[in-house]
Amino acid sequence: MQQRLHWTDRLARALVLLAVLLLSCFLALPLLAILWQAMLGKEGQFVALDNFLAYARTPALLQSLWNSVWVAALVTIITLPLAFGLAYALTRTCMRLKGLLRLVALIPLLAPSLLPAISLIYWFGNQGVAKGLLQSLGYAQIYGAPGIVLAECFAVFPHALMILVTALALADARLYEAADSMGASAVRKFFTITLPGAKYGLVSAALVVFTLVITDFGIPKVIGGNFNMLATDVFKLVIGQQDFAKGSVVAILLLAPAVLTFAVDHLLQRRQTAMLSARAVPYVPKPARGRDTAFSLYSLVVAALMLAMLGMAVFASLATFWPYKLMPSLNHYVYGLTEAEVGAGFVNSLRMAAGAALGGTVLVFTGAYLLEKTAPRRAQGSGVSLDGLLRGLLRLLAMLPMAVPGLVLGLGYIFFFNAPGNPLGGLYQTMTLLTLCTIVHFYTTGHLTAVTALKGLDNEFESVSASLKVPFYKTAWRVTLPICLPAVIDVARYFFINAMTTVSAVVFLYAPQTKVAAIAILNLDEAGETGPAAAMAVLITLVSGLASLVFMALGWWAGRRTQAWRVR
Repeated sequence: MQQRLHWTDRLARALVLLAVLLLSCFLALPLLAILWQAMLGKEGQFVALDNFLAYARTPALLQSLWNSVWVAALVTIITLPLAFGLAYALTRTCMRLKGLLRLVALIPLLAPSLLPAISLIYWFGNQGVAKGLLQSLGYAQIYGAPGIVLAECFAVFPHALMILVTALALADARLYEAADSMGASAVRKFFTITLPGAKYGLVSAALVVFTLVITDFGIPKVIGGNFNMLATDVFKLVIGQQDFAKGSVVAILLLAPAVLTFAVDHLLQRRQTAMLSARAVPYVPKPARGRDTAFSLYSLVVAALMLAMLGMAVFASLATFWPYKLMPSLNHYVYGLTEAEVGAGFVNSLRMAAGAALGGTVLVFTGAYLLEKTAPRRAQGSGVSLDGLLRGLLRLLAMLPMAVPGLVLGLGYIFFFNAPGNPLGGLYQTMTLLTLCTIVHFYTTGHLTAVTALKGLDNEFESVSASLKVPFYKTAWRVTLPICLPAVIDVARYFFINAMTTVSAVVFLYAPQTKVAAIAILNLDEAGETGPAAAMAVLITLVSGLASLVFMALGWWAGRRTQAWRVR
């Protein structure tokens, strides 16, 4: 005779089911709506794969596909060695000012992707200060592929850097000591120990960079000119031509490389072996004057390029009338916030970012806790298979957003929430839907952060609580959450910053009263108001930077109040 589930297990199952339903409604069903739309004709009739065949016969659209692939590959080839060099300098040398240099290299994370494109226009555009330098290199103008490649390198650099720093931080000093005892040269040690040890990090960084570039919308839209890419094609087909069928086909093509890279990365992670064993000795770099000086100079050059990109945007935003009157003024800021009504967009951005930080953190941590800490108490019975199915489905849905570009997700929201008869249709073009779309778009990284923190806690906490008949939610509130509070704050910061800077996830979903600041900047650039657009991009970067400082202060406070047990 089968035992009945304990009431806390039934509650946990109900919460897991609720999480599955939420992610299904706001992730799986919109993606299915895109697939269905791609199989419909202009009159709404089912045409199966006719739209895909028509796409294959359109040379212009195929050219966009090729443009996206080779540009993403080129940016990956350029960015990966540059990021690896700085990561090596930060982890394997004794150069000074490591913290400051790393902070400067991560600045692009705080800025919307529009900022580097706008900055490059002021550097190398038709009235740019260094236009002659570009022409001396054989390029007539920055618009098109050259501008996209340079701007994307700036935008994706910190993503590759963070992955490679993590990969290079794990090293066993015994391997280098053995190599030294055998008289191996520094070059031989690099190619036989350092590079093989970081190969999975290199592959992951390459896949992330390739995916980010091929799915980015803001940079090609601002500086792409007549150079078409998949992301801009989706926007033109849906907004410009109202051709939803072909737009859906391109969206599916845009989804394919992201899914492929995600699958390859997942496969490589399963094959990766631990770099540090229980007997490993952490590697501590030894001072070497020549090496440290060379990497210090290299790091300073990278930091200077980062600051030059940001500095030009700041300078242009303060110039009275470019390029004839460069006296500093706040005219562009006043125009953008008042006459162009971007001030209302900033308010909307702050509302969306705060909602994403609060709601996203709650959803992510709750979902991760349910998966990791609320397994059924009995090994047999009718509920085990259902629980396993629900938990497996929740894990799949939690990882799926990593492989879904924001532009594709936003398009799916149009088809699903704007469909006649959908009871959730009232959410369309509301701030609630923009916030939910942002949460789902960035869900996976927050989920992985929370899962990592939870896996560091022994399951004995839940076992003891169950034996004392304490419900799991009380254990989560009184024990688990305080211990994991620093990670929770990191998740909230991640949601807030990305909500402030995102463009692609919400470009299809806003109404005039729900327009956010990043979209307002895009509209200013389209109207030829590049100076106010630069000013508003700088403001978003400033707000994101201040928010990061606030979250860092919260993390320090949480560490003092809840992590005292870590201090010996």
